[in-house]
Amino acid sequence: MSNLVAELIDSGRIVERAGAAKGPGSGSGRPSLVLAPVLPDGVLLAIDFGHNHLRVAAADMAGGIRAERSAELDVDAHAAQAMDRCANLIAWVLADAGVERGAVLAAAAGIPGPLDNGAQRKVRSPTILADWVDLSPAVELERRIGHPVAIDNDANLGALGELHYGAGRDAGDFIYVKASHGIGASIVLNGQPYRGASGIAGEIGHTQIPGGAQWCRCGNRGCLETAVSIEIVRAELHRLRPALVDPAVAAEDPVARRILTEAGRTIGRVVADLCNCLNPAAVILGGDLGEYGAAVVDGLRDSIDRYAQPAVSETVTVRPAANGRRAELLGAIALAAQHATYHL
Repeated sequence: MSNLVAELIDSGRIVERAGAAKGPGSGSGRPSLVLAPVLPDGVLLAIDFGHNHLRVAAADMAGGIRAERSAELDVDAHAAQAMDRCANLIAWVLADAGVERGAVLAAAAGIPGPLDNGAQRKVRSPTILADWVDLSPAVELERRIGHPVAIDNDANLGALGELHYGAGRDAGDFIYVKASHGIGASIVLNGQPYRGASGIAGEIGHTQIPGGAQWCRCGNRGCLETAVSIEIVRAELHRLRPALVDPAVAAEDPVARRILTEAGRTIGRVVADLCNCLNPAAVILGGDLGEYGAAVVDGLRDSIDRYAQPAVSETVTVRPAANGRRAELLGAIALAAQHATYHL
């Protein structure tokens, strides 16, 4: 082991740093040293495509964001425009960070829809991101920015962001629920997202719920996202009082809390079945709806306690995402860092 460490130090891959100070009664001997990796210079590019927004950031290998830009646009219906805008934002972000394009170590992007498991990771579902069907976002983005781009579903990146930088750090098995304009989930098993046979695992938004009657964009009635989405919840809060759309104001209003708790219960009815199947350590609520906090989380907890098996519900914790709507962007940074390490 000493010889291996010496080789890594000589090659500049790791460095020795002073360890924690020895306390009383810790004995004699050499002071402890900590071995730390040498992170390469340069930046990671992180891209978060939402249904109605685009965020781009440049970060260092430790995950620190050096520059960030965002734009509001209809991503679902304008694939080419969204990717062109992404390329422009990347140019601005690199300028803001004061680095050249050659300093990019790796890039990663999240897409708000299912991707297949093929080499090009194409968008396949015609009911989500209709203008993107049969496109490979990785190929299209690489053509625009001149750098390979790792691609994943946005819920998977949200889970990755919480796994590395947030509420999932102490849970190797968890379900990350992104509740925004649609409802999606990422299933994390042994610290890795589970994508399923064709890459569509976790699309819980099209699970039919009891009593649901509204038509869904998938052609069925009663899908979860027709009953609970951020637009539906905000519309109901706005109907009561426009100020309640603000999460901080809603948290102090008893009627708003009832609406939010019921939204959490509706999502939790579907998540409880997943908990019965997977026995996760945690359920983490992210997305726009997750920013309404305790009331929605309490509703999720109620349904899991009601519908999951007692042995399952007793062991699962339900918590909000630590990074809120930024979880997907941070997940893109983590994914880019994984790819950058292959080239060290």
